[in-house]
Amino acid sequence: MVLGLLLSASGLPAAAFRPVAARHAMVVSSEPYACEAGLEILRAGGNAVDAAVAVGFALAVTLPEAGNIGGGGFMVIRLAGGECLVVDYREEAPAAASRGMYLDAEGTLIPGASREGVLAAGVPGTVAGLALAHRKYGKLPWRRALAPAIRLAARGFPVSFELSQSLLADRDSLGKFPESRRIFLRDGRPYEPGEIFRQPELAKTLRQIARDGPAAFYQGRIAQAIVATIEKHHGLIQLSDLRQYQAKVREPLRGSFRGYDILTVPPPSSGGVGLIEMLNVLEPLDLAAPNSYESIRVIAETMRHAYADRAAYLGDADFAPVPVRGLTSKEYAAELRSEIPKTKAEVAVRAGRPADFEAPETTHFSVVDAEGNAVANTYTLNGSYGCYVAVEGAGFLLNDEMDDFTAKLGEPNMFGLIQGEANAIEPHKRPLSSMTPAIVVQGGKVRLVLGSPGGGTIINTVLQVLLNVLVYHMDVRQAVTAPRFHHQWMPDQLVMERWGFSADTLHKLEGAGYQLEMRDRMGACEAIEIDPTTGWRFGAADPRAAGKAAGY
Repeated sequence: MVLGLLLSASGLPAAAFRPVAARHAMVVSSEPYACEAGLEILRAGGNAVDAAVAVGFALAVTLPEAGNIGGGGFMVIRLAGGECLVVDYREEAPAAASRGMYLDAEGTLIPGASREGVLAAGVPGTVAGLALAHRKYGKLPWRRALAPAIRLAARGFPVSFELSQSLLADRDSLGKFPESRRIFLRDGRPYEPGEIFRQPELAKTLRQIARDGPAAFYQGRIAQAIVATIEKHHGLIQLSDLRQYQAKVREPLRGSFRGYDILTVPPPSSGGVGLIEMLNVLEPLDLAAPNSYESIRVIAETMRHAYADRAAYLGDADFAPVPVRGLTSKEYAAELRSEIPKTKAEVAVRAGRPADFEAPETTHFSVVDAEGNAVANTYTLNGSYGCYVAVEGAGFLLNDEMDDFTAKLGEPNMFGLIQGEANAIEPHKRPLSSMTPAIVVQGGKVRLVLGSPGGGTIINTVLQVLLNVLVYHMDVRQAVTAPRFHHQWMPDQLVMERWGFSADTLHKLEGAGYQLEMRDRMGACEAIEIDPTTGWRFGAADPRAAGKAAGY
C-alpha cells in the first residue's frame, strides 16, 4: 500500500516502476556499463559464470569506489541441474599481521590505522576467485570474458554524475596518496560528468591477467607492483602472501523458509548465518502488513537477537569454532521466537546459547542465463575506495578490509559493528563479513537471485527484499524499492529510511522505546526473479544506486 501511494504521488505511471523483463537471460548490476559487459558475454554464447566474470572485472574499471581487483568477496553459483557451490575469495590477513597491530603502547586504538593507508589492506582475492569460478564452470575463453573491461579501461567511458560526486566526496583521502590523486582526481582537476575517464595502467594490468591468468596478479609484475607500493607506504603484504593466497570452494549454507530453499554463504561471512537464523525465527509468524508497526517490531527484535549472536560467535571457521549448525537450527529459532514477545526495546538483548557448538562500500550483481544457471556475487574494497592507495603503475586501489577484524574487543568498526574474539586478527585469517549473496530455489528451480552492498546493513537488506517477494508477494522491482529499516544490536538504534514510513508508525515505534535514526538510504539490492510458471526473468536495479537491469 505504501509503495502504491508513493507511485501515485510521484505523478509517474506504475508501469515505469515495473521490473525489466527478458525471456532468456538477465544481468543486474549497480553500474550500467558493467551490466552491459555481462549482457555482451551472454549474447556471445557465454553462461552465467562467464557473464559474472565480465561484470566483476568491468566494475573494477567503472565503479572504482567498490568494484575491484584489489579486494575480495563471495560468489554463490547454482547450476540448472542443481549443483551449487560458494567461491570464497575473501581477503586475508598477511603473515606479519598481529592482533594488536592497530593499538598504541597503552592499548588504545590508533585512529584510522585500520581504515586508511596500506596497513589497512588485506591480501586481495578477487582475481583468484573469479578465475576459480571460470575454471570450473566458464564456457567462453578467459580472455573473452575480460575483453569488455579491457576496452572500458583503454578507451574510457563517460563519467556519470554519481561517479563524479563520489570522487569529490573522497577527494581529501584520495589526495593524500600521489598515485590515487593522479588517477582519480587528475592531480586536482576532478572529473566532471560526461568527461571520458581513461585508465591506461589498469588496461595494461587487465591485459596481463587476460593473457596469463591469476598468476600475473599473484606472482608476476602486478604482484611486484603491489609489494613495492606496500613497502613504500610501510605496509605488511609481501610477495609470499600473494603467492600463497587461494580462493576456496565451500559448501553453501542451506536453509528453508515456507517451502523455499535458501542457498547462501557460510563463514567467514556472517551474512548467511544471520539470514537463515532470522528466517527461521520469522517463518511461522504472522508478519502483518509490510512496514506496519506490528511487522517492523517483530522483524527488528529478530534482527537484534541475530546481530547479538553475530558479535558473540562469528568469525573465520577455519581458525575458530563457529556454531553454525546451532545458530541456524529450527530448534534455536524456536527459543528466540519465544523471547521476542517479552523483549522490550529499551532492554538490552544478549547473545543466545545455541546447541551444537561446533569446533560501506560493496557492490553486488546477479546473473541468470538462458539455461537457468545463476550467480549471486558480492565483492568489496570495504570502505569507499578501500584504503585510498592505488598500486603504482597498475592502476587499481587496494582494500581496507583489515578493519573488518576485531581490532580491539568491544570497539566498533567503521560500520559500528561490535566484533568478538572469534574474529581477532591472525596471520592468513579472513575477516568476518556481512556480505549475503543468496539464491532462492522453488521446486528445484531458481526463483530469486539477490544481494546488496551496505556494510552492516547488508544482511537486513537481503532479508527484507526476500520477505517482500516471498511473503508480501511484491514483484522484484517493488521489493527492492520499498523502504527499509535496520537494527544491528549495537549501537542500540533502529535505523529507518527517511521516506515510505508513516508518521503514525514512527510515533508508535518511539513510544515502544526504540531510538530512531533516520538515514537517506540503506543498501542497493540488485535482484532477479524468475516466474516459476513461465520462466520469464525479471530484473530490478535498486533505485538507491545508479544501476541497470538488462536481458534478452
